[in-house]
Amino acid sequence: MSAAPKPGQETPVGQVMPRKRGVPEGLWLRCNGCNATVFRKVVDERLGVCPECDYHFYVPAATRIRQLLDADSFEEWFADIRPRDVLGFKDKKPYKERLVEEQKRTGMSDACVVGRGYMRGRPLVFGLTDSAFIMGSMGSVVGEKLTRAVEKATELSLPLVIVSGSGGGARMHEGILSLMQMGKVSAALARYHEAGGLFLSVLTNPTMGGVAASFASLGDIVLAEPKALIGFAGPRVVKATVKVALPDDFQTSEFLLEHGFIDRIVSRQNLRTEIARIIDYCRT
Repeated sequence: MSAAPKPGQETPVGQVMPRKRGVPEGLWLRCNGCNATVFRKVVDERLGVCPECDYHFYVPAATRIRQLLDADSFEEWFADIRPRDVLGFKDKKPYKERLVEEQKRTGMSDACVVGRGYMRGRPLVFGLTDSAFIMGSMGSVVGEKLTRAVEKATELSLPLVIVSGSGGGARMHEGILSLMQMGKVSAALARYHEAGGLFLSVLTNPTMGGVAASFASLGDIVLAEPKALIGFAGPRVVKATVKVALPDDFQTSEFLLEHGFIDRIVSRQNLRTEIARIIDYCRT
């Protein structure tokens, strides 16, 4: 075999340049919890959980549905409801353009997905918010979808499970129309409760702002994934306001469990089983 040409020389006709060996991209992940480099396949097998420190990676809405619900059992509702820029809002870019970019990037129409499905054979109404779409913030479409899902759960007398992953709270791009969704969803949940419904709220990292201050905190039973950031204003804002040093675990699932804000911390691998068990217990 002839030697490879030196820099500046042409490759002889018919000679194939040897390819450099290397690690294919995407095989490894850097864990945000322990900074370890972990094998992506192992993380995926553990449902997005680090094998070294149990850090829970972000998972998109479609993956979350596959993890929690029975295979091919999810029927999405109200998928045709899409957001509008009624205020003509503009920050670094027009809200209308931001919506189009987010929809192309995530494949979602907005930050919320709702529908009916089965969890270990148990029928239920399921909803979730996804932090990938404008930080999972709650605009008019998110509030409308959740409200309609709660009303359908009331009509069908089914358990309701909502998984919250909203780091953006109420969506500032829609102004008061966004803030109104907090009361609207909460009122629907009150009617659902009066009808004897069972609402399980699952808090994931992050669950903040108007979402944490409304429906996410109103579950009959509130579960949370480990080390999830949960609160209204972020820790830096709180610290700057109260001028007091905060605990290291402030606004984490563990801190909130200790102070009675949530009922249980459940690792993602056990979440499906625990929710099904709670439904069985409360329905007997």
